[in-house]
Amino acid sequence: MRLKIYLPLSVLIATLSFAQEKKKEKAKFNQELATSLGADQYGMKAYTIVMLTTGATKIEDKAKMGDLMKGHMTNIGKLADEGKIVVAGPFLEKNKENYRGMFIFNTKSKEEAEQWVKTDPAVQAGVFSYEIFPWYGSAALPLYLKHHDEISKGNP
Repeated sequence: MRLKIYLPLSVLIATLSFAQEKKKEKAKFNQELATSLGADQYGMKAYTIVMLTTGATKIEDKAKMGDLMKGHMTNIGKLADEGKIVVAGPFLEKNKENYRGMFIFNTKSKEEAEQWVKTDPAVQAGVFSYEIFPWYGSAALPLYLKHHDEISKGNP
């Protein structure tokens, strides 16, 4: 014989709320990690965002453009491996600013970010141009990169 128990909706909601609150418990502060990431008292730090825009150079030769894009991707990987770039990716829709993609560089120096973006073969060729902006975000941002390889089967 099965015993059925019917709980009032208010008890069920209270139980679910308690379970969610338990999940939201604040993580213990880790000073060593905060220091290693350059975090301020809010867990944040300065970065530099580079918005890639459509450059003045138009390349019709598909093989040449393919080589430039391969070099572009290789350069992104190199900068990521060196800890200089923490986010990179294309925009999925056209926009009025002609932004093509973005980098978030692990530096507060616009000059340093400009040196790094100029190592990109597509920037050097004029296929991409760029705009540079200071940005303030979570100091933990670079940590996702160490897990990216665990979730990707290949590179674009």
